[in-house]
Amino acid sequence: MLGLLAETSLSTDIDKNFYSRADAVIHLANDQLADATRGKVSASCMYATARFNAWVSACGHATAEDMAAAKQETIEYFTEQYRSMLEENLSDYIDKFGEYMRAQEA
Repeated sequence: MLGLLAETSLSTDIDKNFYSRADAVIHLANDQLADATRGKVSASCMYATARFNAWVSACGHATAEDMAAAKQETIEYFTEQYRSMLEENLSDYIDKFGEYMRAQEA
């Protein structure tokens, strides 16, 4: 089973610092826009998230063989979580497009 990954599921309660940690990463990404395009920053963020989550997964296994046996389940878990978060955020931007994108017009 995923063990350590279960504690990261959004189906459980979100702790009080969840959004402040996410905002800190977003601020870092925004800072990087001074030297790189949105696409390049986005790609770097996705790579960093994948790398970090591979480490999180590794921490939940005793051996490489154990980790390899759970690889597909782990990929499905993180893909499902990302899809859910992306759908939620896209819907939010669609609903509040004028409000969120107005700042970019200035």
